[in-house]
Parts: sequence; C-alpha cells; structure tokens
Amino acid sequence: MAELLRPFRLRGCGGPQKFGVAAGSLRGLLRKGCRLLQLPLAGSRLCLYEDGTELTESYFRALPPQTELVLLGPGESWRGCASDIERLLAAFCSQQGAVVEAARRLLTDERAPYRQKLLADLIHNLSENILAEDKEDDKKWFEGLESRFKNKSSYLRHSCESRMRGYMREVTGFISNVHPAARDAYRGIIDLMADKLKSVKYNGCYFDRREEEEAARLCTAEGWFSCQGPFDRDNCPCKHSINPYSNRESRILFSTWNLDHIIEKKRAVVPELAEAVKTRDGREVNWEYFYQLLFTLDNLKLVHIACHKKTNHNLSCDKTRIYRKRKQTYEIS
Repeated sequence: MAELLRPFRLRGCGGPQKFGVAAGSLRGLLRKGCRLLQLPLAGSRLCLYEDGTELTESYFRALPPQTELVLLGPGESWRGCASDIERLLAAFCSQQGAVVEAARRLLTDERAPYRQKLLADLIHNLSENILAEDKEDDKKWFEGLESRFKNKSSYLRHSCESRMRGYMREVTGFISNVHPAARDAYRGIIDLMADKLKSVKYNGCYFDRREEEEAARLCTAEGWFSCQGPFDRDNCPCKHSINPYSNRESRILFSTWNLDHIIEKKRAVVPELAEAVKTRDGREVNWEYFYQLLFTLDNLKLVHIACHKKTNHNLSCDKTRIYRKRKQTYEIS
C-alpha cells in the first residue's frame, strides 16, 4: 500500500529559505530533503523549527501538515527560534550599515503601525554612536544640556555627583532629629564625610569609562550598565540594560534608573548614625563604615526603576562596625 504523502515546510539551519516537501515517512522526507539541500544522508536528521525537538518515526506520523522542520547535517545543531535570533544578531553586528539602510527602505513603504515601530526602533538602536565622546562627534546626544558640557563623561560625572550631593543633603537635614547634646558630634561626622566625598570627586569616576577600576563593578565594556535587580535577588529578572553613551534617549532614560541602598538610607543607615553619636559614651563612631553604606558601591546597586522596591528591606547596620577603637598615642620620654 502506497504511503499517504503529507506536505511539510523544510529548511536548513544555515539560512531562512523554505521548501515545500511532501513525504509519507520520516525516512522518505529525510531522503528528499538531503537531495534538495545537498546534504549527506548519513548523519543527517530532522527536527522541529520551533524548539529543536528531533523527530522519530512515531513523532513524525503525529505531525500536522505544513509543520515547519529543519534539516540538520552531520555536526549541526538547532535550538529552536533562538538559533534564528542568534543568526540575525550576528548579521546585525557584521553588516550594521547595510541592515540600517535596508530597514530604512522597508520603512518607507511599510503601513502596519507595529511593523513601523519595530523598524524605527531597529534603525534607532543600530544608529547609536556609542564610541563618540566629544560634543563635536555626537551633537544630538547633547541636545537639551547646558553648553558647559563638552564630552559625555563630564555630563555623566556631573549626574552622579548630583545624586551624591542629594544623599549628603539628606544626611545633613536629619540633624534636627539628633539629640541636642549630640548635634556637634554629628556635624563633625558630616564634615568628615563631605571632605571624603570631595576628595573622590563625589564618586564621579563610576560614570567615566576612562576610569574603569570602580566602574567595572557596575558596567561592562564601552559604558553598558546592567540592572542589578531587586535588593533581595541576585539578578534582574527582566535583564534590563542600558548604555547612556549611545544616544540622547538612552541618556535621558538612564536618569530614571536608581542607585538603591541595600541597607536603606532613610530607614536604617542615617537613624543608626544619629543613635551611634548619641550613645557613643566615649567611644569613637566608625564614620567611615557609615560613609561606605551611604556613598559607595558596598551598599549601592544600580537598578532599573521597575526593579526598585520601595518596601522596607528589613536590613540593618552591622552592630560590630558602628564603633571602633580609638587610636592610642604614646609619649616618648
């Protein structure tokens, strides 16, 4: 009895072109596909396009007509749709200019709103000028900024400095909550912290891609920053990332990202500092520990605004580090 032929859509893993092939058995389809794509029959196999599941004869017989299949030659693999995405990304990286030009041509004739947006976003993202640093090389990036900013790093350092100054104002503003007898000591610690911040340029180096020693903890090559996720997780579940050097829109969007205090500034760190000054009883407050919690990456994580939890973190300062031993001085007779 002759096998009932059923139609399938067949392609190789090296390109998007599809072929219509009819067969009544897995072996018959494999044989026809190998002739069509000029692959050796020995070692070749068929799998589902969508997820890479390799076909058996019984699985093949359960497939509906027009199922999209991938023919793999010896040593080839297919991981489903992800393999197509990898191929597209490779093409974007290797032929960026050609892809942008092709997308622009498609956009001129496209009428579907969703496809228009996809093409416009693609053109925008591939036209980024990440490597440009000076204003003369990427004038659009500086639109809306004060004329005093001549390069990208100087603006991003200023942005970081503004955040740190804001944290310092909050610490200073808390003095009204400090016990009156301890306010002078609290002011003294504020002065020490302010001098420390000035000495490190308000941590501006975190956003200067030329000074990578500290910045590497927050970003990858060429200024990419990754969301470090909610305070109670290791990674951002949405894989948010941004490069504020790339274009004007990314620069603006980056300003909405938060530097999240893991041990919370308002609920834990500043009140603990005030209490430590009040109850020091001759002990020396370890102000540098509080400085680390307030102004450094020891207690700060860069977080996308959607991942910034406003709820109580329920974390407290390390009680063993609040005070430190006073340095002893010895007289030489």
